[in-house]
Amino acid sequence: MQKRFEAARKVRVSETPLRRPPLAPDVASLRAHFSSRAGQAPRDLENPHLEPRVTPEERKRATPAAVLVGLVSRESGLSVIVTRRHPDISYPGHWVFPGGRADVNDATPFQTALRETQEEIGLEPDRVELIGRLGDYVSHSGYRIAPIVGLVKPPAKWRLHPGEVEALAEVELRRILDCNSYFLYRFPGREDRAHFALDLPRRGNEEGDLWLTGVTASLCIGLYAELAESRIEKVLKPG
Repeated sequence: MQKRFEAARKVRVSETPLRRPPLAPDVASLRAHFSSRAGQAPRDLENPHLEPRVTPEERKRATPAAVLVGLVSRESGLSVIVTRRHPDISYPGHWVFPGGRADVNDATPFQTALRETQEEIGLEPDRVELIGRLGDYVSHSGYRIAPIVGLVKPPAKWRLHPGEVEALAEVELRRILDCNSYFLYRFPGREDRAHFALDLPRRGNEEGDLWLTGVTASLCIGLYAELAESRIEKVLKPG
């Protein structure tokens, strides 16, 4: 079994490395953004981390995949569903968006995201209102990831895949869209690299905070950047 990410020694090197206003979009403004011209033609997401770039050859070979950025409407605002990877699979203990690689029978990335999410957490497709997508993100692990954005009606009880998902949590969207949630860290001995992370409180009565790192942090920053550039007034309004 691989060592959990939390157990590895890390050093914070910079607080609040992003400089943009906090955002607090509601459901109506998100629908308006993703139905706008800009929302219908997303640009590929950039890697925000301080590390080597994926090469053009690696981008060509990347395996198609998709994740669901699932938004839940609560009384206190929108929250985002994340899952914790099982300790016996790759990237153990990491918090990620549900999703995975495309299947030959998937006609679109939307189908991939819905199918993988149903397999991982038991969320039926008819409980998801798909409202749009972000641009693709190509990871160093060899995947071209399509982040699909949807509004979720949670079931009475989640059904987590026992071999893939250890836990499920919700984090407030406004935390993801606030530059004060982000910081840079590095591992000792890797002074040439630094990575973005978010240290976030969970929603409700769940114990402890959680870290979003790696590709998940990249997708969060990509969502933040796109909404910060939106021409939809309510998206631009700081929270």
